[in-house]
Amino acid sequence: MGPAISMDQPAVQPRQGVLVHGGDLADAASLFPQAPGPWIDLSTGINPWPYPVPDLPGASWTRLPGKAAEAALLRAAADAYGVPDPALLAAAPGSQILIQTLPFLRLPGTVAILSPTYGEHAPAWERAGHQVSLIHTLPDPDKGPLPDVLVLVNPNNPDGRLIVPDILLRWQERLAARGGWLVVDEAFADLVPESSLAPYAGREGLVILRSFGKFFGLAGLRLGFLAAPVSLVQALTGRLGPWAVPGPALELGAMALADRPWQDRMRGQLAQARAGLDAILAGGGREIVGGTDLYRLIRLEDAPDLFTRLGQAAIWVRRFPDRPDWLRLGLPPDVAAMERLAGVLRL
Repeated sequence: MGPAISMDQPAVQPRQGVLVHGGDLADAASLFPQAPGPWIDLSTGINPWPYPVPDLPGASWTRLPGKAAEAALLRAAADAYGVPDPALLAAAPGSQILIQTLPFLRLPGTVAILSPTYGEHAPAWERAGHQVSLIHTLPDPDKGPLPDVLVLVNPNNPDGRLIVPDILLRWQERLAARGGWLVVDEAFADLVPESSLAPYAGREGLVILRSFGKFFGLAGLRLGFLAAPVSLVQALTGRLGPWAVPGPALELGAMALADRPWQDRMRGQLAQARAGLDAILAGGGREIVGGTDLYRLIRLEDAPDLFTRLGQAAIWVRRFPDRPDWLRLGLPPDVAAMERLAGVLRL
């Protein structure tokens, strides 16, 4: 049984036109001050079973990040992702800073973003003076006018849409022939490594973003990677400046990326947990319309009401101002969280 839910409170509506992110429980507590704690945060696509953090060398905290440690991280990332050469990689303090910096590394032009998707891409390109359009289907790259830049997330957030490498490589070839870029945000590609374009890194016009924190469950570490031709890698590192990645992130990132047995076990664990979440959602009569092994997207007419009921039960999920019929739920971290979620869904 879940906690008792008051049916008197009206559904809480998000503000239109505002970028809404998950993960901040202060927002949850502000909206639902009477909710019985502790809060269960299902609002992010972050692994709830993080990579175990060992004791790190004291020098990683007390000394400036060194070139040798950065080189070791890039070698581990290249090996883990299948990038042909570490020189094709740049490390950054999270993939968000890459999203915000990348648009300033080329002259303003036309940018198409395959939507709906992660909401930070469009404003980042707009801030750099580019003309941005949102497209909802991927056209044939051999027909019609092409943008200067095509941006997409693969697998997509929030619906898990997956585009096979062959199609994306056709786009890369067509865009590169006219000096354009294909930008692929692979924040969730650790879940489906076969979908990644990382083995093709270094091709002209291909720009790949990778996030460390989501799959490894260490989002607070702030670590991300760009894979691209060497000239773009150098331009980015010049823009970020020295010591961009903290010493502890260099050490722990290299360790986790080299731990293939943990990664293989975790993929299996996440798939099993996702199946359990699917069963709970289906049992509650909710329509699953997409997702990955880290989150599920459901569609329902009473999504604002369900959001409110979940919030009153101290369960924080992701809502979408532009799609009020959608909710996205991450993986419950334990049996108690699963049971509390199931209890609300049965109401």
